[in-house]
Amino acid sequence: MRTAVAELPDEHFARPSGCAGWLVRDLVCHLVIDAQDVLITLVTPAGTEPTRDAVTYWEVAGTPPSGDDPLDALIVRLAAAYERPGLLKHHLDDVGSAAGRAAGLADPRLRVATRDVVLTAGDYLSAYVLEWTLHHLDLVAHLPDVAGPPPEALARSRGMLESIAGTAFPPSLSDRDALLVGTGRRAPTGAEQAALGELAGRLPFVLG
Repeated sequence: MRTAVAELPDEHFARPSGCAGWLVRDLVCHLVIDAQDVLITLVTPAGTEPTRDAVTYWEVAGTPPSGDDPLDALIVRLAAAYERPGLLKHHLDDVGSAAGRAAGLADPRLRVATRDVVLTAGDYLSAYVLEWTLHHLDLVAHLPDVAGPPPEALARSRGMLESIAGTAFPPSLSDRDALLVGTGRRAPTGAEQAALGELAGRLPFVLG
């Protein structure tokens, strides 16, 4: 994902992303904050037993965000303050690569605290695989020439979403489509609706 952002032409930063109310530049700014959160969490050890895992970490809602949330609006203002896309690219590469190194060095059994919950570093980082795979899909939602998430990330994230849902998505849906439809990033087609059956009535699974 860092490579995809680094290779974006400057004009792409003013295009819409897959997140309601956010341009690509706003999404990239959010990714910077995500990377900072990873760094903070990995150095915030907890002295108690885990209360969540990679699946139960997520709060699930049924309504996609509208973009009107105060925190979402703050992201837009922060992104605008960068003025030049090159600054955003540099900041994401700097903080994102540091988060990647920290993740590689972390003991997966380490218990860490974040958002008033405790989980192992391994489960926390697994949850972020889903987070960043979905945001990689958001990044390329209106940029068809930009590479999306790798197949292994899509497959892993689909498996996690199915664990959250408590059921499998139809095999006829690709991993990418299962993630997009399952999280409300696009509506199912008629054929997908039929294949989903009763599961269609439970969609979307909005993760927060």
